[in-house]
Amino acid sequence: MSVDEAAVRTRTITWHDPMPGAKAGARMSGLDYLRAMASGDLPPPPIMATMGIGMQEAQEGRVVFYADPDEYHYNPIGVVHGGLAATLLDTAMACAVHSTLPAGAGYTTLEFKVNFVRPLTRDTGRVLCEGVTIHVGGRVATAEARLTDAEGRLYAHATTTCMVFRPGAEKGG
Repeated sequence: MSVDEAAVRTRTITWHDPMPGAKAGARMSGLDYLRAMASGDLPPPPIMATMGIGMQEAQEGRVVFYADPDEYHYNPIGVVHGGLAATLLDTAMACAVHSTLPAGAGYTTLEFKVNFVRPLTRDTGRVLCEGVTIHVGGRVATAEARLTDAEGRLYAHATTTCMVFRPGAEKGG
């Protein structure tokens, strides 16, 4: 069976070199860095263009991202792949942690747990993903996120643990 040529769709993605923004961000507080991306003063990371994700707002300890689920997000069973929801949730939780960090500090996700509660489709419309911190300590931070539609219906929720790297902190153990 061949693919019907009339059913073929295309999508073009463009992005900026991520390294100048990453280097600039290393000299800024996490919140200032996120706000610079949201305002367009610094480019967003390429993953946001690839997945069709945008940032709506950033406050200390809280961020909101959005996406418009579409066919290019679909999996083989005709609904949006869970990877879109997982990426939105991980991004929102990690950036909520990042928004609390001083210049020179960093973080990485150690683990996250996702609960999918209903499927996304292109008919869902824009979804919002709000991430908020639960705890930010010297080396460990936790956060949670919720993925909802315009009417507030929940599609997925998650929690994360991040490792925090602070300037001048001891290396190792």
